[in-house]
Amino acid sequence: MLYNRREAGRLTISALGLLIPVGFSRIASSQSKPNSRWAGVQVGLNVPYNFGSRSMNAGEIIERSVHLGVSALELRSQPVEEFLGSPDKSVYSTPVPEQIAARKVTPDEISKWRAAVPIEKVHRFRQEFDDAGIVMEIMKVDDIYTRTDGELDYFFRLAKALGARAISCEISDPLDGTKRVGRFADKHQMMVAYHGHQKVTPAIWEETFSYAKFNGANVDLGHFVGGNKTSPVPFIKKHHDRITHIHVKDKTLDDRNVSFGLGDTPIRETLQLIRDNKWNIQATIEFEYPVPPGSDRMIEMAKCVEYCKKALLG
Repeated sequence: MLYNRREAGRLTISALGLLIPVGFSRIASSQSKPNSRWAGVQVGLNVPYNFGSRSMNAGEIIERSVHLGVSALELRSQPVEEFLGSPDKSVYSTPVPEQIAARKVTPDEISKWRAAVPIEKVHRFRQEFDDAGIVMEIMKVDDIYTRTDGELDYFFRLAKALGARAISCEISDPLDGTKRVGRFADKHQMMVAYHGHQKVTPAIWEETFSYAKFNGANVDLGHFVGGNKTSPVPFIKKHHDRITHIHVKDKTLDDRNVSFGLGDTPIRETLQLIRDNKWNIQATIEFEYPVPPGSDRMIEMAKCVEYCKKALLG
């Protein structure tokens, strides 16, 4: 990790030249379109999670992504459904008083609303990101195992309308849930990338792969190191055709989140492995380490973006 520690020390804000905090003098529309594909590897962001929120309106997501120079996303479904006018007020980033005071909608009401959403409205949401030069390669669906069959069909149609090539979700425990979701993945011929936390072993993923052709993996590099106490590189080499994206974070072997380059996670090695083999695997930055005193999330994420860029171009 000596290379990583030296690199981490060089990632100052002056070197990045990227960032004025959102809401200050520069705005997204005044900047050129972002480009975070380096040496053939697409670097992306997990949003709006990285910005500290479960949901956020499209305009703010776009502005922050452009400020960071990032051109691809793993986007949660909540901002999409907010744009579409979901009756579920929990998806709204800034509920208005009328929404807060509204009666609680039932799962059946939400399901009926999803069945009636016009696809052309989804296209309008996508156009805002297209105009900004940002692609939504992966759509994250929370609580996917509680959804009805009709809702599962809806989420796959929604992801396709956004231009995504995969859906991501947590892996189920027990694994039976991945059998059911896998059937819909095969039906729609779209990958489902199951996200693994510390307790997910290679054997668990391999069992999941056996259930459906389009069952895949979102390999979290940090969780893999923190949970399995070993490098994820052999697993990625073996199953690269099942991996839609990795989550890029740095952890120590004792499972602590640290700034990029200060832990035991082979970020640079993994990024260069994807680069050298030309695999279609998005390198999705997932921001989870503590913000140092005197800094903020956007400044730290700019460092993460630059770290990945240096690793790919080095």
